[in-house]
Amino acid sequence: MAQKPNIIFVLADDYGFNDIGYHGSQIKTPTLDKLAEEGVKLENYYVQPRCSPTRSQLISGRYQIHTGLQHEILWRWQRAALPLNSPTIADKLKETGYSTHMIGKWHLGFYREEFLPQNRGFDSYFGYLSCSEGYYNHTKDWLDHKHWYLDLRDNSGPVYGKDGHYSTHMFTEHAENIISRHAEKSSSSPLFLYMAYEAVHSPLEVPESYEKKYKFIKDDNRRKYAGMVDTLDEGVRNITNALKQAGMWENTIIVFSTDNGGQIKAGGNNYPLRGWKGSLFEGGIRGVGFVSGGALKTRGVVNRELIHVSDWLPTLVKGVAGGSLNGTLPLDGFNQWPTITGKDVPSARPYLLHNIDILYRKHGKKLYPHTWDTRVRAAIRVGDLKLITGQPDNGSWVKPPSDESVPHGDVIFSKDHKHKNVWLFNITADPTEHHDLSKKFPEHVQHLLDMILAINGTAVPPNYPKPDPASNPALNGGVWGPWVK
Repeated sequence: MAQKPNIIFVLADDYGFNDIGYHGSQIKTPTLDKLAEEGVKLENYYVQPRCSPTRSQLISGRYQIHTGLQHEILWRWQRAALPLNSPTIADKLKETGYSTHMIGKWHLGFYREEFLPQNRGFDSYFGYLSCSEGYYNHTKDWLDHKHWYLDLRDNSGPVYGKDGHYSTHMFTEHAENIISRHAEKSSSSPLFLYMAYEAVHSPLEVPESYEKKYKFIKDDNRRKYAGMVDTLDEGVRNITNALKQAGMWENTIIVFSTDNGGQIKAGGNNYPLRGWKGSLFEGGIRGVGFVSGGALKTRGVVNRELIHVSDWLPTLVKGVAGGSLNGTLPLDGFNQWPTITGKDVPSARPYLLHNIDILYRKHGKKLYPHTWDTRVRAAIRVGDLKLITGQPDNGSWVKPPSDESVPHGDVIFSKDHKHKNVWLFNITADPTEHHDLSKKFPEHVQHLLDMILAINGTAVPPNYPKPDPASNPALNGGVWGPWVK
């Protein structure tokens, strides 16, 4: 029996749709471009508008409405986390015989020890637990935004002595060491590595040598951001080289994904898509994604089937590893491996719920009786059609800045949703969401509102507690970590 393939999952943070070379970016990404060209580009691929929602669905295979994480993100001072009631992707791959490791950003709650990555199926963990931190000092601030505390740990606890070690380089080096040690063991166990880079989330910090490559970009934020993308691309190159040197590449599948749209205020860009990080418009949720690797037989393909971040658990566990999905709560993800690797195989996904957030501030007036309340923030995709209700957040189209003539980009603000709370788009025909069809096709609006109402009937209550004063690292050894025994 052939050995199961190694799986490397690379997740980039706040990486914009317009910020990868093969989407026509001004930023050069030769490693990512080459991997994508040699594999399968996912050009109808969706994530969530913000960090921890995407990570929760990747790890659990379940929608936010089914884990109680449907509102905003998990804040580091909350007694909230991804529930323990269903196994993670690492749990299921471990059952299948994989050696499982995680590096980088967790952001799925950590108020008790059992929520830490090494207790969620990973044999080893090295990274940080909160939403972001300093790339050099590895610290994150407390509620007062005045006091900063270490947020870097491994299985044993806090990791000291890394001050000044740039995180993209540090995490890449740790990945290289894991690959090297795995190869030295000559183990029959395949490797699963979840590589959750901090790059390219703010703060905008990058070694000068990388920023210099983009001196033609006059906008300071965009130039620094471009340098950070350069370090990310180099990191992926070094990981692939490590796999090749270890003799593992030919039996490896590598998946690359973003976690949400780029943050325009921190240098990212999603043009020509509408909106940015946090938005239910395409700029917030349309992901950059591809599958590549020496073990992938399908090459040079652009896949336009509907695929979502929640699909990775069943796709990798069942489709790639040949494992079982027994023991999970009902999954919202689908095994898309036949779609990714087959020719003209349609997506297994009948529809995609982008989210329903009943805690988000209501917007506008309720437009229809006896169906979904249009004041409540929600979005759903069925076939070519996408419906948004409530307050979708930013709806601008922003061109990337390139020279002094457009120092902050060409911002085209949409003024159509001051009080508006329903949008209908044909995303296939209009991926940039310029043409709202809600008045033209009220019957489609009604049908999709009814669908949202029915799906919300399966939701669990949102878990979004107030900040817990006991979470203050000053009370817990001066480091971020579990505080409830």
